[in-house]
Amino acid sequence: MTTSELVATGAGEARITYHRAAAPRAVLALGHGAGGGTAAPDLVALAERLPPRGITVALVEQPWRVAGRKLGPAPKTLDLGWRPVAERLAGQGLPLVVGGRSAGARVACRTGASTGAVGVVALAFPLHPPGRPEKSRAQELLASGLPTLVVQGTADPFGGPAEFPELPRGHELVEVPYGGHGFAVPKRAPVGEDEVLGLICSAVGDWVLRLV
Repeated sequence: MTTSELVATGAGEARITYHRAAAPRAVLALGHGAGGGTAAPDLVALAERLPPRGITVALVEQPWRVAGRKLGPAPKTLDLGWRPVAERLAGQGLPLVVGGRSAGARVACRTGASTGAVGVVALAFPLHPPGRPEKSRAQELLASGLPTLVVQGTADPFGGPAEFPELPRGHELVEVPYGGHGFAVPKRAPVGEDEVLGLICSAVGDWVLRLV
């Protein structure tokens, strides 16, 4: 069953679209990146495949997307538009795992511990701007304050798995072979999109169920 609601935040109204499990054990809230919305293939796949495993998936559109703007605001404004949503979900009686892709993963890492979440799922965490490894954002990830799963493509120009520092206890990293920042794989790769999305959904689902 899919339903949606608008939530007032300090940055405007955010939209939650629920993909509900029949007998939920947890809620996984996922935000989108700075250049796209909740129609990203990995977010769609997770929303389709995790509810049968007992995980309700809440896809969250930031206020700037709901308002029809094309460019995301500064990180502080992104956090402002996320916190009330996460707090609302955390108050619904099920363990809440927060996460997202790219910029959405950064928001979840920065705010998760203060919103009542029990863990973070970071999809395609943008470790640094492309070609600028010296501009590392590793501290955001390392300081999440919660158990954190990182799912990272080996060909991600924002930082492949080999570029990540040693992760603290409670953090895990899953490699997506040949995957770019959107987890797309080249046609010549020995794995296809369905296989990659299956790997992502299995890894995230297994980790969330172990956590809760």
